[in-house]
This record gives sequence, C-alpha cells and structure tokens, in this order.
Amino acid sequence: MKQIQVHAQSRTAKGKAASGRLRRSGFFPAVLYSEGKPGRDIQLNEHDFVLLFRGHHAENLLMDLAVDSEKPVKALLKAMQHHPLNGRVLHADFYAISMDKKLELEIPVTLVGEAKGVAQEGGILEHVLRSVMVECLPDDLPEELQLDVSDLAMGHTLKVKDIPLDTAKYRILTDGDIVVAAIAAPRTAEEEAPAAAEEGGAAEPEVITAKKAEEEEDGKADKKEKK
Repeated sequence: MKQIQVHAQSRTAKGKAASGRLRRSGFFPAVLYSEGKPGRDIQLNEHDFVLLFRGHHAENLLMDLAVDSEKPVKALLKAMQHHPLNGRVLHADFYAISMDKKLELEIPVTLVGEAKGVAQEGGILEHVLRSVMVECLPDDLPEELQLDVSDLAMGHTLKVKDIPLDTAKYRILTDGDIVVAAIAAPRTAEEEAPAAAEEGGAAEPEVITAKKAEEEEDGKADKKEKK
C-alpha cells in the first residue's frame, strides 16, 4: 500500500460550534488514537488532505502523520465522515500503529475482466460481496483485492476462497464459502413489470435541509457561548 505524508495541528477547541468554525476556516477535526493512550484531538487542512487522498481506492490508508513539529508516527486512517449533501470532510479517525504487528482490516474487492457469462450468454454480473476482512502486516496492506471474473459462466459463482492471495502474507478472515460474484439470467419483461410498479409507488420527499440545519445549530451554539 502506498504511504503518504500528512501534517496536522493540535486542536484545543471542542464542541459543535468550535467544529463548525473550524470547518468554515478550511480545516476539519480529527482524533489520533494510540494503544493505551487517550485519543488526541487534532485538525487538518481539508483541501490539502483531499488532494493527498485523491487516487486512493480505500479509506484504510497507511501514512506518516506529523502533529505540529513532532516526529511523524505511522498511522492508519480508519474512518472518515462526509457531509451527506456536499461531500465535504466532517471528521476523521487515525490510529497509530506498530509496523511489526498484524492488522485486521476490511479490504474492498474489485471485479476485473469481462465474464463469459455476460459476453457470450447474455447474463448479468452480480457483485454480491464488496469487501472482506484480511489480516496482514501494515507494509503488506493492499488498497483493494482483485478477483478475475473472465471465466465465470451463467449460473456459476466465485467465492471468497477464490480470491488469489499470497498465504504467506495474508489471511482472509471472512468465511471462504460466501459468494463474491455470480452470473444471473436476465430478467424477463413479465418479471420487470411488477418490480417497476413497486418502485413507482409513493416516494419519500428528498431531504435538502441538512446543511441549513447544521448551520443553524452552529449559530445557536455560538450564541450560547457568547452568553
């Protein structure tokens, strides 16, 4: 897995109002966790971080994280929250790790190749399982696992145990008999009609006020702090 350099600053202000002000200034709040120590509040420049993150397929990123002017530590990006409407980074969790200690992480599975069950038999490729749990050392951590579906025929499946991996480096913790991909027969017009009727039922109104609600909440919190 590629490693990147990330710079962060210590963060002292807490609470929703402080987080709102921080985001409006172009930064976002985060926490750096270390084994046996309380989480450390930090903040990162959103623009710089998004540029570093661009091109990576997974959120499980190994990096050299430097806080203020301290020596960088090996850290793993474990979770990142995004705004539901504009996609901006709201919060992130980082974990300091030891390079000689194995990790257990969820790794995405990507299907590659053109299945013969689709190209030659007119079937539909179904990607059933999108990720698996893998145990490995940090230096061997993959961003994704690839599964070739080229030989997959109609009515056949590929399972977790079919994912090619170097067993000397990796151990898949997910049940090997779980289906990852399958080729299904195309639906007939009679089958599609009832499904379309169901989907055409009463639709729920789209929620478009999330951002406004967040801004109003930040404003109320600011007023409380001023009192």
